[in-house]
Amino acid sequence: MKNVSKLHATRRAFIASSAASLLVPAVARSQTPPRMQVSFASEVVIYRMHDNPTARDLISMLPAELEITDFSTNEKIVRLPRRLDEGGFEDFDDETPGDLCYFLGWGNLAMFYDDFTFRNDLIRLGHIEGSVEPLRHKGTYPVRIELL
Repeated sequence: MKNVSKLHATRRAFIASSAASLLVPAVARSQTPPRMQVSFASEVVIYRMHDNPTARDLISMLPAELEITDFSTNEKIVRLPRRLDEGGFEDFDDETPGDLCYFLGWGNLAMFYDDFTFRNDLIRLGHIEGSVEPLRHKGTYPVRIELL
């Protein structure tokens, strides 16, 4: 009888831990940071995402079919259907081409392919894997953004 009680306790613990893991989103259970793919024209870029409330909110919107366009001389932008959670705001001073940011002023994504300056108006969401060259492809295009 003692072995049966021990078996039931072990079974209950297994079922409880299995049920709890179903309640945690797959992204949160993953040991590696999520990756996001941006596809437009004949170009594809992949971003390794940061773990902050703003990046998680963006990920919750994916997949998304939007529009990407050139802005200024150093970035492409994507207007989002709604504003994102701004809880990921944090000052930074190591701006790098390839950064993916959320622009607080307009509520859009900013994909930097050249130097830029943080001016208290950006939330960093991730960083490009590989070259920034695909972002230099000029024009306005439909874009698909999805989680890998």
